[in-house]
Amino acid sequence: MAEMISLQVEKRETKGKETNKKLRKEGYIPAVYYDFKGDNILLQVKNGPFLKAWHQAGSTNVVELNIVNGGKDEKRSALIWEVEKHPVKDQVVHIDFYGPNLKEEVDVSVPVKVVGKAKGVEKGGILEIFREELEIRCLPLNIPEFIEIDVSELDLNQNLHIDELSMPEGVKAVFDENFAVVGVVEPEKEEAEEEEEEEEE
Repeated sequence: MAEMISLQVEKRETKGKETNKKLRKEGYIPAVYYDFKGDNILLQVKNGPFLKAWHQAGSTNVVELNIVNGGKDEKRSALIWEVEKHPVKDQVVHIDFYGPNLKEEVDVSVPVKVVGKAKGVEKGGILEIFREELEIRCLPLNIPEFIEIDVSELDLNQNLHIDELSMPEGVKAVFDENFAVVGVVEPEKEEAEEEEEEEEE
């Protein structure tokens, strides 16, 4: 297991639009930490260090929060659960950190990563990715960065379904009905599907 990424945050006592606006002007991002036990802590974090940690951890790696609180500092393990961005500016305006029970499995969504060149693509087909993310269940410290899907053996008009995918050790796919994740379609079929969609609109 890779070393856990550390992020220093500060506890705050006040909240509200004006407080958050002031924090952002000072280079902070308003945040909140909540966990499986019901703890809820108002936080603020410097913009630069957060962006660096987020780039490294994404939403799949547990980070260690060093919470500075006037001499009563503490550490909490957390996932970067939700990041709210400004609708116009490329700016993070709020963060939700979630502290899971590290001994209990959680359900999370992780991106898929396609590797290999499908047989069907070599024959002129087009690779379609039907699901960009998959829901999985595992222990928090076992959450993979992505689910790798090897499409090398995929031929024309073939799909790979969720129940056919190989998951990392300790990871289970979560689904009610089996569905196609990736597939190779013939160009004519893709064009026909697009025309049908346009007609329906």
